[in-house]
Amino acid sequence: MSDVQARPVYVTSAGLPLFIDLKWPFHKSGSGADFWVLHGDVKLGNSDGLHAPVAVNLSVTVSEVLPSLEAKDTEAPVINSLRKEVDRRQLEFLKSGKLVPVQFSSRYYDFKRNKWVFGKATDEQISLLLARKVFWQTRLVGGNVWVGDPTEALYVENTVGHVLEVARGLAESGLMTIEGEWASANAALMAQAEKFDADMNCAKAELDKKHAFEDARKTG
Repeated sequence: MSDVQARPVYVTSAGLPLFIDLKWPFHKSGSGADFWVLHGDVKLGNSDGLHAPVAVNLSVTVSEVLPSLEAKDTEAPVINSLRKEVDRRQLEFLKSGKLVPVQFSSRYYDFKRNKWVFGKATDEQISLLLARKVFWQTRLVGGNVWVGDPTEALYVENTVGHVLEVARGLAESGLMTIEGEWASANAALMAQAEKFDADMNCAKAELDKKHAFEDARKTG
């Protein structure tokens, strides 16, 4: 099985497949405010060009606990923060969305334990996340899927080893084939397209309803 990573799909807890493009590096805010900024674009997979341009604002407090502001030290928590903001319905996907500031702050960092916290997932939740990831990556990009990605382990607050253990359980059930840290979808997984589409449509409808309500309040 090839270990060449295709463009990764990151799935939210609610089941939305995302492509997250980040424009490195972080740079000092030009507004005189004391924070760092990273621009990016969160694209909704399986949609007709819907996306949410973002400006990730990194507070000084959080920057001080990071080894550096380089991608190798910040990419995973930035990606997971954006995923959580989508789950919190803070981002709206439009064909021509305006730039939205996203606070990359202590919301997702536990200073007492010196670790990122995105919500401890159960094995059942990890299993569903992996199934969705392998399905959507296969459908939207093709090729093999890196299920040993440390970004995924960080998202579910667990180790890469445990995530791979859960993935092997999915392989034993016949949904995918695992080789090392890589997975390939089996026909049994791709046959569940109706279920994964329904999950995505439900999550998208809830997100749209929230933003429609907020827009109505502003105009009312």
